[in-house]
Amino acid sequence: MKAIRNGILILPNEHGNFTARTELVLCYEERIARIVPVSEFSAADADEVIDAAGAYVAPGFLNVHIHGCDGADTMDEDADALPRLAAFQARTGVTSFLPTTMTCAFDAVERALVRIRRALHRRIHGARILGAHMEGPFISPAKKGAQDEQYILPPMFAKIAPYADVIKIITVAPEMIAEENFIESCRKNGIVVSIGHTAADYEMAMAVIARGASHITHLCNAMTGLNHRHPGVLGAALDTDANCELIVDNVHVHPAMQRIIYAAKRGRHIIPITDSLRACGLSDGVSELGGQRVYVKGTRATLADGTIAGSVLRMNDGLSILRANTGAEIPAVVEMATRTPAEELNVYDRLGSLTVGKYADIAIFDEEFRIRRTIVGGRDCFVEGEK
Repeated sequence: MKAIRNGILILPNEHGNFTARTELVLCYEERIARIVPVSEFSAADADEVIDAAGAYVAPGFLNVHIHGCDGADTMDEDADALPRLAAFQARTGVTSFLPTTMTCAFDAVERALVRIRRALHRRIHGARILGAHMEGPFISPAKKGAQDEQYILPPMFAKIAPYADVIKIITVAPEMIAEENFIESCRKNGIVVSIGHTAADYEMAMAVIARGASHITHLCNAMTGLNHRHPGVLGAALDTDANCELIVDNVHVHPAMQRIIYAAKRGRHIIPITDSLRACGLSDGVSELGGQRVYVKGTRATLADGTIAGSVLRMNDGLSILRANTGAEIPAVVEMATRTPAEELNVYDRLGSLTVGKYADIAIFDEEFRIRRTIVGGRDCFVEGEK
């Protein structure tokens, strides 16, 4: 058994809300074994004692929307791509993630889903792969963003039914849905339906939320915005308890809008994401997304026509930005990146909080969210200073 002491533990209180606690020691193997006051802990009980040296000890983050990083992409045919994503995500404090597909030829999407399915049953060094986020091809040409219009298709459950065990979130434009029971079929199969890449108005968005769509893909981007007479999809997102993804890089969503969203949602139902590309973790230059050239300079990644094309954001940097923009306390920021997505994906019984019996998926970081150590299933996957 291992133990972590001298840390600020972020734990759910009696109401489930995350709070900061000191003077506690966390003991774990593959799962969390016990959390005890320091006065009740003996170093002789542990094979290794990790000194957190005053850093935060939190559940590892969940990234539910990520295309790539470290030169690899979910759509790559290379067998090494998903392991590279997993290893790099661990460096950012992420312990679970959903590799995200693109609007490409559908057979290419299917092959990506097969690779993700195989990865579900393998132990990869790094963050856990929980399944896939399928972003496209069921989107609107009017709001395609950096997706390739030639491969857009109308939503048909029969096309995704063979992969219902893999797909955890699917992004859909409501106006493209002609199949009467598409949303209901997804929900029955445990797939979260997300509104995104859509020109739908407020009324249409509210209608599909009422039918069971419970998630919004990269809020504010590739959707109808907020107008005082036409609230749009953004208005529907703020007017309901739909879980809203936020790309918190200050490129996709202005800091002031992040504050407005945080206030309107009362700090709840917000899920920080990276939506990162293969260029994440690399230097400026030319990259690729879905067969299209992407130009990266600093924190901005664009297509040749200037369209913003995903991000180069690391999750821990995004959480630091979100905290600075909203004034949220560190436990609240962590809760948005852990408990909220874990509950939505129906894995909170085993992931998403530091609770006895759950997997020992842990991120240790400082006040600026600089990652000191990442632990997945009780095993170190990243330790600062180690190669």
